[in-house]
Amino acid sequence: MYAVIHTGGKQYRVQQGEVLRVEKLPAEAGSQVEFDRVLLIGEGDNLAVGRPFVEGGKVTATVRNHGKGDKVEIVKFRRRKHYMRRKGHRQSFTELEITGIQGG
Repeated sequence: MYAVIHTGGKQYRVQQGEVLRVEKLPAEAGSQVEFDRVLLIGEGDNLAVGRPFVEGGKVTATVRNHGKGDKVEIVKFRRRKHYMRRKGHRQSFTELEITGIQGG
């Protein structure tokens, strides 16, 4: 069984037991998180598509940890103009383990 959930402005295809990284969530490590914005639930030929969300659809997950991703470097450069700017950014994330999918 799999589901498509919406969180942090993005959509993720998840299955039970899967580990994924999403935008940082305000939850402690080890706590349970529920996603009720489920766009699709499928198992084999059975498919439940929401308009926009599946009624009664729910995905539960356990927060494993929080962290920061790899550094992304931004460089602005104009040749022969004595212009160069460098910036770096590390995006925060929350690592989740999917524990259950209900509904459909």
